[in-house]
Amino acid sequence: MTYIRTNGPLILLVLLYFWVFLFTLFNISFNKGWKTYLIISFGLLIILTLILIYIRIKNTKKLYINIEEFEKTLEGGLYHFKCPTCTGIFAIKKSKSNNKKPVKMTCPDCGIIGVIPSYPLCIEEEIPEKKSIKTSFKCLTCGEAIAVWAEGTDLHNDIQVFSCPFCGIKKPLKKF
Repeated sequence: MTYIRTNGPLILLVLLYFWVFLFTLFNISFNKGWKTYLIISFGLLIILTLILIYIRIKNTKKLYINIEEFEKTLEGGLYHFKCPTCTGIFAIKKSKSNNKKPVKMTCPDCGIIGVIPSYPLCIEEEIPEKKSIKTSFKCLTCGEAIAVWAEGTDLHNDIQVFSCPFCGIKKPLKKF
């Protein structure tokens, strides 16, 4: 289902529309008698477009969810969270421990957008041994940094942090 959220299906539909349009021009120019086939092709493309729009709208509503209250605090400002969608565990290491702001970010495992509340509840759970490479982010407003990595799996290809846990600014943090 993550392929639907990419631009691949949209680009494919545009290319198909373009080819059907070219065949229509060819049919008009040389009177090939393809009128029925072209009308059916345009009808199918319109149906596919409506299905793609419906799926994207339906998935967009699911993107903004709250990350379940799951946190295991360790020394050095290391926090573990569990995504309610994919149940993947990921860790965040902060350079300061006095954050009071919620953090909007993509899940490092599945890429869904969620919000980690200011004071999530502490729950003990088994943390996998395998860890992904970490990705670090820095707030351009307050200068604080956080590092994010996935536990037990590789990082999602497009992880982002959309708000600073320290100053609370709602601008994407810079990946470094």
